[in-house]
Amino acid sequence: MRGAQAERQMQQSEVGGSPSVLLVEAFYGGSHKQLIDLLKENTDGCSLFTLPAKKWHWRARTAALYFSQTIPACSSYSLVSDVVVFNSRFNMESFLSSILSFMKKIPDHRPKNLDRLIRPKCVVLSYPVQFPDVSSLLPEHKLRHLCRSAETLQSDHRIFKAQTSQPQTSRCEEDPVQSSSEPRSVLTPVQHSESVDQVNPLHIVWPHRWEHDKNPEMFFNTLIKLKEKQLDFKLSVLGETFTDVPEIFSSSQHLLQSHILNWGFLSSKDQYLKVLCDADVVVSTSKHEFFGVAMLEAVHCGCFPLCPKALVYPEIFPDQYLYSTPEQLCKRLQELCRIPDIARRHIVMVDTSLYSWTSLKPQFQALLSVESP
Repeated sequence: MRGAQAERQMQQSEVGGSPSVLLVEAFYGGSHKQLIDLLKENTDGCSLFTLPAKKWHWRARTAALYFSQTIPACSSYSLVSDVVVFNSRFNMESFLSSILSFMKKIPDHRPKNLDRLIRPKCVVLSYPVQFPDVSSLLPEHKLRHLCRSAETLQSDHRIFKAQTSQPQTSRCEEDPVQSSSEPRSVLTPVQHSESVDQVNPLHIVWPHRWEHDKNPEMFFNTLIKLKEKQLDFKLSVLGETFTDVPEIFSSSQHLLQSHILNWGFLSSKDQYLKVLCDADVVVSTSKHEFFGVAMLEAVHCGCFPLCPKALVYPEIFPDQYLYSTPEQLCKRLQELCRIPDIARRHIVMVDTSLYSWTSLKPQFQALLSVESP
């Protein structure tokens, strides 16, 4: 099935009857597709309309016009929202705060006080990640040391919770390695005097979409500086590619060839998770991010995170994992390249279970229930 016929097939499913829930996704790919598929699988009476994952800037600007002409009218749903859901507080505040400046672009007859009208409808509900059991994919040193440290984790979250207004609840299990799909949240320090893996170079992973908003230029420029300093490291660059791939990828592949372990999109989820499990550090250089599924997936697989001190990241990651400038990122990676055990022995103070489908499912079910307003 190709061309327009394939696109029509993607645009809608389960149309007919009287659906109680209408799911609309203008960028049906990556984490957007994961969420929509998860909600569709767990919600009865769904009707789904999508567009292929291409040119997301244009999808954001114009998809509503397209859907207004293609989604058939139905008495069981309304296209006027009762609740506006955001996956992070940053997402919500950046949307509401930009309404006024956007309205000022209208020459006359501007709507007034839209932010005040919309805000009472707004709620923040984190993206629900389906964290798989990765114990069979973990290398020996992670499998031995990856476990729950409930007392440390809960103490940390009491502090971190006070610094952020996002409601959180901690959950813990007796057996840290044995659960089927529950997230593993922390790495416990090794008590041995000698690391089993200190001789292996630091493995850095960048698991993001290959587009300019993920700022690959900053990432690769940082790695080239590490190479110039003759620091040893290994590199995996994953993530989906679309129509226009920034030139920095091809030039950096050539310059960093001797460091590369994996390059390009992995269609197998198990292969993708295996690379995350093998990696030591996961880096984000994004200029645009409302949640960051890939970063949490990597933390779930035992990676030490380094993120910008901006966007959504301060809501999820404590200060020790945040950097403010390219120079700070480079300095942190230099330190980790010289002593990889800093990352390998570290307790990652992020409880991924707070963002799991297991934890968030009741809230999504209540949101999508027929009884909802």
